[in-house]
Amino acid sequence: MTGLEIRPYSTAVGAEVLGVDLSRPLDDDVWSAIHGAFLDRLVLFFRDQTLTPRQQVDFSRRFGELEEYPFVRGLDGYPELIEIVKEADEFVNFGHDWHVDMTFRERPPTGAVLYAVEVPPVGGDTLFANMYLAWEMLSDGMKAVLRQVAGVHDSGEPSRHARNFRGMRMREREGGERRTAAHPFVRAHPETGRESLLISPSYCRRIEGMTDEESAMILGHLGRHATQDRFTCRFRWEPGSVAVWDNRCLMHVALEDDLAALGGGKGFRRTMRRATIGA
Repeated sequence: MTGLEIRPYSTAVGAEVLGVDLSRPLDDDVWSAIHGAFLDRLVLFFRDQTLTPRQQVDFSRRFGELEEYPFVRGLDGYPELIEIVKEADEFVNFGHDWHVDMTFRERPPTGAVLYAVEVPPVGGDTLFANMYLAWEMLSDGMKAVLRQVAGVHDSGEPSRHARNFRGMRMREREGGERRTAAHPFVRAHPETGRESLLISPSYCRRIEGMTDEESAMILGHLGRHATQDRFTCRFRWEPGSVAVWDNRCLMHVALEDDLAALGGGKGFRRTMRRATIGA
């Protein structure tokens, strides 16, 4: 434990973990402190790491079994790792809308471990939002309504994921299937027992038993409510940064702020390596 320090990153969510080398095996005391902070702060940030694919897989597996990403082909020899690439002339970021990972599945993943390989000097930050707080600060009336209904989450056609991201190994031509699932708007965390709001604007399309107009009104309100500044933190990436997030109580978004690329010029290239922690 010598040298290990865990600092809250914002008042609402996140912690920075200092004094640990993720390329080396973690002893039980260090792992216990990291796992406790993960449950308490929802997303952990590590700086100045140097991880091979094997080392990233080994660290990620401390949180649970890993799984392949459904719309992106994994690295050769490491199918549980994908590269997330934005080319210098692309504006759209992978994960550019607020979302909870893969809510179009019956059992979304537990979380993810994202490692920064190549990042711009500025831009390309990621925002995270605490869904415990989002649920707790809803009105009693809205909570009562949401306890009676479910949201329908839709992956969209595989081509939706493949039309951008030329630098990524998308699975569109490998028979990827559109997926849908219905989920309650409130869920209890399997480890902490706390209730959180499950709203995933990128995937949640409508509310069962409601018209499209009614669904849009409520979903729009929930999306704005859940992403208030007071529930969030903003992480600025550096080469060698690692973020580990709890998908069971957190929402996130990759910012689209490459204005040079948006204007038709040459912007920044961004390369990340991701492991998905299975349900």
